[in-house]
Amino acid sequence: MLSLFNTKIMKRILVTGGAGFIGSHLCTRLVNEGNDVICLDNFFTGSKANVIHLIGNPRFELVRHDVINPYHAEVDEIYNLACPASPIHYQFNAIKTIKTSVMGAINMLGLAKRVNAKILQASTSEVYGDPAIHPQDESYWGNVNPIGIRSCYDEGKRCAEALFMDYHRQNKVRIKIARIFNTYGPNMHPNDGRVVSNFITQALSDKNITLYGNGCQTRSFQYIDDLVEGLIKMMATDNSVIGPVNIGNPDEFTIRELAEKIVALTGSSSTFVYEKLPEDDPKQRQPDISYAMQLLGWSPVVKLDDGLIKTISYFKKLENERDGF
Repeated sequence: MLSLFNTKIMKRILVTGGAGFIGSHLCTRLVNEGNDVICLDNFFTGSKANVIHLIGNPRFELVRHDVINPYHAEVDEIYNLACPASPIHYQFNAIKTIKTSVMGAINMLGLAKRVNAKILQASTSEVYGDPAIHPQDESYWGNVNPIGIRSCYDEGKRCAEALFMDYHRQNKVRIKIARIFNTYGPNMHPNDGRVVSNFITQALSDKNITLYGNGCQTRSFQYIDDLVEGLIKMMATDNSVIGPVNIGNPDEFTIRELAEKIVALTGSSSTFVYEKLPEDDPKQRQPDISYAMQLLGWSPVVKLDDGLIKTISYFKKLENERDGF
């Protein structure tokens, strides 16, 4: 009788940014499915701790590498996730952020072309900017400030999408473009400045919770497991499905509602303080996922409260390790 590994075709898969928040979960899922995975990361925001459980697994290879530089390997698929994704990190070195998005895309597309690999671009809802339509579907071209402090990330990702389309049209590279909306879960960096990690770390320490503007701006939060499932389903589609495809949770909450949920779930005594809204911060963000449901048969299943409980547990564990417990 043939074993599972003989009946299923396993792939050699490259994941750039593989030691980051999203990449580490994706690497784990791909290895667990029996694939050979090369995890590429320069460890600017990624961490070896995120993939430590995979080190020593014969199906996993960790390589320190910056996608600004070319990389050569024989692979079947490429997930291009490399790029700092939180405002604190991508604004720290704006030029490097643009280089990562643009030169990283060029290098990975060049590799895909040479070895005839299928390649997925982890794009972002930030390509929509501060949207003038709500919810956002894939036909919307966006409302992005091309010279603002967020443009290094927003325009870098928009340029990467253009490169992917041109490599497909001109060189017949098999591409997939996924536009990722706000995602949270274990392995988030505690100091990345994102709203979920900010609120949880502040609440666990009973510190004031910082709300920007009046707290009425909205976001839609998807749990990491739902995102990984969406990315894998996107990669598995045939060559007729290119994207872009929104991958996000359409359940919409105000930032204040999120803060209230986290305070309640942590039993925190934190109070809210308000600060000025950052430049070009979107007022609304909600995906239209009709396309993902139709083409991928995908929709998120994890409710916000359930995902927050798991994420809070992760941050509590980090706190205990830091304090020596």
